[in-house]
Amino acid sequence: MHRFSYLTLFYAFCTLYGIGPIAAQEPAPDTAAVTLPAAAQTTVNAYRDAADRIIAAALADSFAYQRLALLVDTFGPRFSGTRNLEDAIDWILTRMIADSLENVRGEEVMIPRWVRGEESAELLVPREMALSFIGLGGSVGTPRRGITAEALVVSSFSDLEARAYQARGRIVVYNVPFTTYGETGTYRWDGASAAAKVGAVASLVRSVTPHSLNTLHTGGMGYDEGVPRIPNGAITVEDALLLQRFQDRGETIIIKLKMGAHYRGDVPSRNVVAEIAGREQSEEVVVMGGHIDSWDVGQGAMDDGGGCVATWEALRLLQNLDLRPRRTIRVVLWTNEEKGLRGGRAYRDKYIDQLDNHILAIESDEGVFKPQGFGFSGSPEALAILRDIASLLEPIGADSIAEGGGGADIGPIIKMGVPGMGLKVDDTRYFWYHHSSADTIDKLNPHELNLCVAALAVMAYVVADMPERLPR
Repeated sequence: MHRFSYLTLFYAFCTLYGIGPIAAQEPAPDTAAVTLPAAAQTTVNAYRDAADRIIAAALADSFAYQRLALLVDTFGPRFSGTRNLEDAIDWILTRMIADSLENVRGEEVMIPRWVRGEESAELLVPREMALSFIGLGGSVGTPRRGITAEALVVSSFSDLEARAYQARGRIVVYNVPFTTYGETGTYRWDGASAAAKVGAVASLVRSVTPHSLNTLHTGGMGYDEGVPRIPNGAITVEDALLLQRFQDRGETIIIKLKMGAHYRGDVPSRNVVAEIAGREQSEEVVVMGGHIDSWDVGQGAMDDGGGCVATWEALRLLQNLDLRPRRTIRVVLWTNEEKGLRGGRAYRDKYIDQLDNHILAIESDEGVFKPQGFGFSGSPEALAILRDIASLLEPIGADSIAEGGGGADIGPIIKMGVPGMGLKVDDTRYFWYHHSSADTIDKLNPHELNLCVAALAVMAYVVADMPERLPR
């Protein structure tokens, strides 16, 4: 994915789950004229030795990669509402305590339990074959005997509107090539309601990916209020193209779809929290983390086990180096990012009276490939300071600070005025594996993960330790 496409996804995701616009959506201020005070530059230079120590320690071994491998190999996918997720959280809490991190705790969050059930899609005409198929998270199921209907393949929402007269009683298939995740992902989120509005009985989307080896990609979807809820799933790029060719030849396409998807109500989960308490202004907090839940396919190693372990390891590294900052650094592994952002919202609600003392929020949720820097949403003055801090990361090539950044889990507190950052990585291959069975530990590189740890640890430590708090 491209960096700007992730932000588009973030905003669409926030809109989907009702957390509203955030600061990063406002027109970016002109920062060209902002000059960092000489005193601040001197302060940043004072951290060069500490930054070099952090980087050297982060690159010294493969501990972070081995810990991530143990996590995902042991527990597999950590889908919201499952035993896998809660067992993984128990395991993490135990090891955080063993790491001698401080104030380790699980903070309860009630989360939705969506069950996939048995599912299949069969092509009956013009020939019989099983289609590669996966339901989209939050979809309703079909009747017990399934839905059998003629299919209509469309290339866009405008194409669907132009052919609305053909859609009634059919299964709409969106054969939309990948451009950016924000643009193409819209068909996954909104496709069912758009199809239902013109009378379709179900919808299928081409998996949202730029590269496919017959790989299925799932993800969340939503329904518009007042519109019939129809079953919604994904097929592979290859099968979408096959159906397109059949239609282009004028052949009738008939598909039988069966889905046992349903909700079982809310169940308890937890946000995982660990800290290094500040030595002076412990009430002031730099928070960073990723989301511990994943989809129910693959291992969730990239999305977002890697982000969780990278931020956890950054905290452990600072603890081992005896680098206790002025302010508290808090790591949070948020639950239920993939199926509703309940963890991020619960964090906002729990700490609503303390958000004025949240100095910075950092999220890692774009994979842990080679880091390039961060995206930032906040004041021009803060941006100038962070760009100077980022110069400490020049030796590892992670010194870029772009305007606009954050993440889905920190979105609720960014909306409340907390400055936000998202770790930016070389995301060339991110959407090859995203939300698929291919999201496994072997896709990640130990050295690149270590570089992410170093970037997160340096940024969090310096912001937490500077004499002056980051301006809003």
